[in-house]
Amino acid sequence: MSAITVNHLNKTYKSYRKDPGFFGSVRSLVKRKYENIPAVKDISFTIESGELVGFIGPNGAGKTTTLKCLSGLLFPTSGEISVLGFKPFERKNEFLKQISLVMGQKNQLWWDLPPMETFLLNKEIYQIPKNHFKKTLDELISILEVEDIINIQVRKLSLGQRMKCELIAALLHSPKILFLDEPTIGLDVVMQKKLRGFVREYNKKFNATVILTSHYMEDVRQLCDRIIVIDHGSILFDGKFDELVKKHTQQKIISVIFEKEVLREKLLKLGIIKDFDLPKVVLLVKRENANSVAEKLLKDFSVLDMNIEEPDIEDVIRNVFSKS
Repeated sequence: MSAITVNHLNKTYKSYRKDPGFFGSVRSLVKRKYENIPAVKDISFTIESGELVGFIGPNGAGKTTTLKCLSGLLFPTSGEISVLGFKPFERKNEFLKQISLVMGQKNQLWWDLPPMETFLLNKEIYQIPKNHFKKTLDELISILEVEDIINIQVRKLSLGQRMKCELIAALLHSPKILFLDEPTIGLDVVMQKKLRGFVREYNKKFNATVILTSHYMEDVRQLCDRIIVIDHGSILFDGKFDELVKKHTQQKIISVIFEKEVLREKLLKLGIIKDFDLPKVVLLVKRENANSVAEKLLKDFSVLDMNIEEPDIEDVIRNVFSKS
């Protein structure tokens, strides 16, 4: 049985619209105008146990709404959802004990108390046996390297330290499903890398199913083999990361470092010059011509070093959204 199954999910919000000005306010007392705004439109997908899936899209695309429906925080307008065999919106205790939702812009830690107090509270909420709680807590503290901060007030911790403790609080009950909504938002590059490593290790060690949303494409590129791209509430792509690159980019990037000076005009015959700063030159070439162009460069020029690369993931995603 699949860990998550979504069939024709729709979620529509009813939004109040008021005309501007004093008379608009008066009219709204007599007759209110409402508008139905679709946040998610007829999406379907299946996720197997142990998969780590990137769920990406621009602001307002429907990512967080989908995660809230999957975790049971929102009732879908229509469609069917099954998570570990449960209907999420029924919010059964057996279901809630097996999932966790971490939102980078929300927190569950008590601001004026040390993280350890929240950990102990969650132990009682989830009815975690004492031995299991201690073993899991020690393991998570060791992996995330927070031994020296769990007894310091949350408000005195840095954003990165708080985010680590948020993850611990969310994982103490060893959930089988982990929903991560922008977990690295606002963190520096070093902290992002550490959290990515932790998510990867947790996924492999516990065979946990993870859905990750992030605006940092590096998170998705390094963690997720499969990605789902959503925009305006509809799924644009669902498949392997490499397939997305091949489908939505017609070019490859060739970076060359020359031993001798070369004429710009000669390189223009091989592809589009993206950067010309001798001895380094960056060329954009058609995907199918990349190998032949590389051979010609090696044959006709004195080359010290050469790399053939895929376009940046940000450029790929931007291209997908522009087509949508």
